[in-house]
Amino acid sequence: MHRLAGLFTAFAILCGSAASPALAEDKILTVFAAASMKNALDDIDAAFTAKTGIKVNASYAASSSLARQIEQGAPADIFVSADTDWMDYAVSKKNINVSTRVNLLGNSIVLIAPKDSEVNHVAIGQGFDLAKLAGNGKIATGDVKAVPVGKYARAALEKLGAWQAAEPKFAMAESVRAALTLVARGEAVLGIVYSTDAKVEPGVKIVGTFPSDSYPAIIYPVAATTTANAEAAAYLDFLRSSAAKAVLEKYGFIYLIRPTS
Repeated sequence: MHRLAGLFTAFAILCGSAASPALAEDKILTVFAAASMKNALDDIDAAFTAKTGIKVNASYAASSSLARQIEQGAPADIFVSADTDWMDYAVSKKNINVSTRVNLLGNSIVLIAPKDSEVNHVAIGQGFDLAKLAGNGKIATGDVKAVPVGKYARAALEKLGAWQAAEPKFAMAESVRAALTLVARGEAVLGIVYSTDAKVEPGVKIVGTFPSDSYPAIIYPVAATTTANAEAAAYLDFLRSSAAKAVLEKYGFIYLIRPTS
């Protein structure tokens, strides 16, 4: 009888030791974030994991694509959008825990060219001729009907009177990073991307900055989804910390809130 009890005890110990790593692995967060966030958020996620032991799986794409994936049931805990429209869309589909939403970051849009381009300092203002500047080449940005950077780009060009002539020259990419790659490879002679993207791609250079009053304010809201796990709160807290602020500002984002820790 004692021997049988011992066997049960040993079995329980073995099961317990086998189960504990699994429990640790259960602490995983899935973050859906705008493509422009990749470099900064990769650093933040590494710091968050080091501090909490919670692993972060990040998926980067255009905010439009991510919002639709969440709508279709993709298992995301956190959504970081590059504009308020797609966060509002996710809210309207009842996919967002509205009480957790915060407008975290700001950004700006710039005109870029391949690093070795002869195009340099471009004065961007009312009536500037983007179509002429591009010549026979293509201009890359995100899809102007859906991808936030493309929507901001079109708004700026319409206000400056440059959209109609330049529209036929645009190569619409699925995300801002895809547009950035087209320019870096020389497949597009110009591109319109966020300033933060231009700074992390050595294959391009900034040749002009769009006036801030030529497009709607660029705001990155972040929130937990309605299906988020318990670890989501800790992640959102970390994004509001001084440590996260330092990382995000290092990459050129404008931190819109006062850090809470």
